[in-house]
Amino acid sequence: MPIFTRLNEEWNAEPNAPHLSLKHDDETLFAFMKPNPWLYPKYEGISKIIVKFGGCAMYRVTPVNDHGWYLGQCRFSQIAPSWGEFYEVSGDTRDDVDTTPWIKLNGNGERHFHFYLRDETLEVKAQDWSMRPEN
Repeated sequence: MPIFTRLNEEWNAEPNAPHLSLKHDDETLFAFMKPNPWLYPKYEGISKIIVKFGGCAMYRVTPVNDHGWYLGQCRFSQIAPSWGEFYEVSGDTRDDVDTTPWIKLNGNGERHFHFYLRDETLEVKAQDWSMRPEN
């Protein structure tokens, strides 16, 4: 059974239009998105947040959106605590249930990160992560 640890305390992506974009180098993935200033007012005036995944071995963006999650189309529907959050998943990550191909990088991280966004889900296998705001 998978275990979910919520990582986005005190911040989150904009719920209606996070505008996810990704860039990577040899073993680091950068996920750029708009922050949620309504729930977290300290992000008012911040144009984007950057979630950095160090030691990234692979990542994928799956088409599972909020509607699919609530309809039970996600492998973690009814298991993950809630939609729209950023988790580290440990235990059985059920990777074989989703056929979306992984994009491989040269890191060797094995931690499984899972970020539910409005129109897609970002999954990352990496050593660590950090978030910082940017204007």
